[in-house]
Amino acid sequence: MGRRPGGSGVSGALCDIRVVEMGQLLAGPFCGQLLGDMGADVIKLEPPGAGDPMRLWGQGEDKVQWEVIARNKRSVTCNLRVPEGQALARKIIATADVLVENFKPGTLEKWGLSPEELHKDNPGLIIARMSGYGQDGPYSDRAGFGGIGEAMGGWRYIVGDPDRPPARMGISIGDTLCATYGCMGVLAALHHREKTGEGQVVDTALYESVLQVMEGLVPEYDHNGYIRERAGSILPGIAPSNVYRCKDGHIMIGANKDGIFVRLAQAMDQPDLARDARYATHLARGENQIELDRIINEWTSEHTVAEVEQAMIEYSIPAGKVYRAPEMIADPHFQAREAIIEVETERFGKLKMQNAFPKFSRTPSSVRRPAPAQPGKDNAEIYGDILGLDDAARSELASKGVI
Repeated sequence: MGRRPGGSGVSGALCDIRVVEMGQLLAGPFCGQLLGDMGADVIKLEPPGAGDPMRLWGQGEDKVQWEVIARNKRSVTCNLRVPEGQALARKIIATADVLVENFKPGTLEKWGLSPEELHKDNPGLIIARMSGYGQDGPYSDRAGFGGIGEAMGGWRYIVGDPDRPPARMGISIGDTLCATYGCMGVLAALHHREKTGEGQVVDTALYESVLQVMEGLVPEYDHNGYIRERAGSILPGIAPSNVYRCKDGHIMIGANKDGIFVRLAQAMDQPDLARDARYATHLARGENQIELDRIINEWTSEHTVAEVEQAMIEYSIPAGKVYRAPEMIADPHFQAREAIIEVETERFGKLKMQNAFPKFSRTPSSVRRPAPAQPGKDNAEIYGDILGLDDAARSELASKGVI
C-alpha cells in the first residue's frame, strides 16, 4: 500500500509495509518480529491490562525474552472480545498490508473479522494465519501448541537417546518454524499482490511446518519401510559427524565426506584409517559408525578443544566448539559479523541480543526501536494519528475497558 511506518530511522526491504499483529505467545509474534526486522511497521494489538503473556516469558530473574520478540513493534491495547474493540481492530487492519494472527481457527470469524469481511475493506490485505492444525481438516478446531506440532510432525519422536522417551529442544522450535514459514508465505503473497493487486490468506500449520523439515522421513518409510528412530547425538549412517569429548570440553566434527575423512585421518596421525575397508567409503563408515566414533573420541580426549580446533582448521575439516551464550558474546567472528548487538531497552537499559537476519546488501534489516515497555504504549500515536481519535474519545474507550 506504499505507507511509510511511523518513527525514525526507517530502513529495510519492507519499510513501506504495515503489519497488524494479533495473537499471543510465540508463532504470531515471532512472525511479526521477522517482518519488523526487515523494516515493516508492526502494530501489535495487546489485551488491556497485562498485555501479551510473552512479557513474562524467559529464564532468569528478569524476563527479557519480550525484548527480542517485540522489538521494532508499536503496541496498542484493544479488547478483541467486545464489539467496540473488534470495530477498532477492523479500522486499523483496513490501513494495513498484512495481518498476522495465531488464534484458534474460527476465532476471527466469531469476532466478525473473517478474511471475507476484512477483504471488503481492504482487498489487498494478506492474512497470515498460524494454528496447530491449519484452518480446515478434522483436527482444525483442536487446541494446538508448538510441542504438539513437533510431536505430530515427527520431530519429537526422533529427538533424544534411543533408550529414553522422546525429548525436546531447549527452544520452541515448532512455533518458530511455523512463524518462519508464515513469514515466507507473506513475502510470496506480497510479490503476488504487486503483480495483481490481490490479497490472500496464508494458512500455516504448526505440524506441517515441522513436517516440512523432516527430510526423507516419509519417503524412507513409504519406499523402504524404514522408520527413523532416536539415535542420540548422531545421524545414523552419516559418519563421522558427532560431538567429541576433549580434555576441557567438547567439539563438533563433521567429516563424513570421503575426501574430508582422509584429511581427518591425517590430522589424527592415523592415515591408515582412510584406507581401512571399514571406513574408506561413506556406506562403510555408516555401517561402522559406533566403532569409528570411539576411535575419534579416543584421539580428541587426549587434546584440548583449542588443540583439536586448530588441527581441524589446518586440515580444512568442518569443526566447531559447542557454544553457549558466553562463548557467542566473546567470539570474534560473532563480533565481526555483528551477529549479536546491544539494544537500549526501556526496561533494562543496554541488552545484548541476536541481530536481524539475513543480511541484505542494499536494504539492511535492523533493530530500529526497542520493545514497548507497557501494553498500549503507542495508543495515542496509533489511535490518534491513524484513526483520528482525540483524547476524549480515547479516554472514553479506556474507561470502558476497550483499550
